[in-house]
Amino acid sequence: MLLQNLAILVLAGFVGFAVISKVPNTLHTPLMSGTNAIHGIVLLGGLIVLGLGTEGVLNKVLLVIAIAFGTINVVGGFLVTDRMLAMFKEKPKETAKEGDK
Repeated sequence: MLLQNLAILVLAGFVGFAVISKVPNTLHTPLMSGTNAIHGIVLLGGLIVLGLGTEGVLNKVLLVIAIAFGTINVVGGFLVTDRMLAMFKEKPKETAKEGDK
């Protein structure tokens, strides 16, 4: 079972690398921001599993670490999206000062 799970993990890594390497640079940031936002579903699942009362201290510690990293990922995705969208906003024009007239 462990060997089968490791094989799936390695194949998923290769497929992910092949898909991401073909994405143009101009689309990379919006796509990654979107997938980071979707990662919120993983956070919700982790919180539910933690709340149901998992057995063992190691399982609880790993869940808390996964939730912390997932939170960082989601917040970072939203920050990157906000920064990217700010580049397209029109900057306010400077007004003339009283002494410059």
